[in-house]
Amino acid sequence: MKILHVITSLRTGGAEKLMVDLLPLLRNKGNEVDLCVFDGVETPFKRELESQGINIISLGTTANVYHLKYLCKLVRLIKTGGYDVVHTHNTAPQLFAAISSIICSQVMCTTEHTTSNRRRDWKWYVAIDRWMYSRYKFVICISEKTEYYLRSHIGKCHTRILTIPNGINVAKYRDAEPVNIKQIFPGCRKAIVQVAGFRYQKDQDTVIRALSELPDEFHLFLVGDGERRQELELLVKSLNLNERVHFMGIRSDVAKILRGADIAVMSSHFEGFGLAAVEAMATGMPLLASDVDGLREVTLGAGILFPHQDATSLANKIIEIDSNPDLYASIADKCSKRAVEYDISTMATAYYQCYKDTLTNSCK
Repeated sequence: MKILHVITSLRTGGAEKLMVDLLPLLRNKGNEVDLCVFDGVETPFKRELESQGINIISLGTTANVYHLKYLCKLVRLIKTGGYDVVHTHNTAPQLFAAISSIICSQVMCTTEHTTSNRRRDWKWYVAIDRWMYSRYKFVICISEKTEYYLRSHIGKCHTRILTIPNGINVAKYRDAEPVNIKQIFPGCRKAIVQVAGFRYQKDQDTVIRALSELPDEFHLFLVGDGERRQELELLVKSLNLNERVHFMGIRSDVAKILRGADIAVMSSHFEGFGLAAVEAMATGMPLLASDVDGLREVTLGAGILFPHQDATSLANKIIEIDSNPDLYASIADKCSKRAVEYDISTMATAYYQCYKDTLTNSCK
């Protein structure tokens, strides 16, 4: 089977990280797997995939991924590439692949990565979304909540919609060699880390405000980058936290940084699943997460949930965990066991089975 995955870029984010873990496993099942990126800028994720032998087809190097030239290039690639399955991620590839399906006969499928997005607030766009999803043979949702909100948004749809929970390479995070970040940053005795892009759906603000209520020995490490970085830097400055908040940028050694920290936080306004939360749990440390859709499902019963945007509650829970070694060990153990439930191998098998079933039915 020849499979083409299509994504906006490999800059940073859950969908982008999923490509790094998923595509080599699909190839190892005997498939030929290519990845098409609209914005082919060099990133750690891109280099990691290339090092694993995945063929990456770049359509350009621009942030304007909605340019019509990408539609033309994608249609040409699909028509001439000999692919059996085309699998899209993110809005621009979803829309352009749907349009290309008018003249291309390949099996089209897509993954819905979030419970919400900006375009769902545009009432005039609902009809476009309904048409777009109807062009796909099936839509994979990364959590039950993601499926629920998608069905609520598009209404009755003859497209097959199903949930396959996201997954991670558990061993990669569990066995990573820790980075000694406390040695690198003098004054840090307790390391808190959040891995997330600096985008509108993430809520690093609450973690930063919580840090201002914690003793000086606590430092915060923010791994990621994005459009809100300057805004967050100004917040840090206004709270006089410049020496205690460390902007780590986009990293290729996330697992090692997580292993070197004491507590992981995932603070968001909403999530489709919370892939970074599972990665943190896999390293064997406690996770504190916002009590919002997507994060609630993966955290409840393992890590600790705190009320959305409640910095004081978050700070108090961090102190509670840090001051009670037995509680710390208990939560860390539960998090480790929860992460195993989301190993990437299970997800890869489910994706591959969907491809096979759909191709078989299409040939009947």
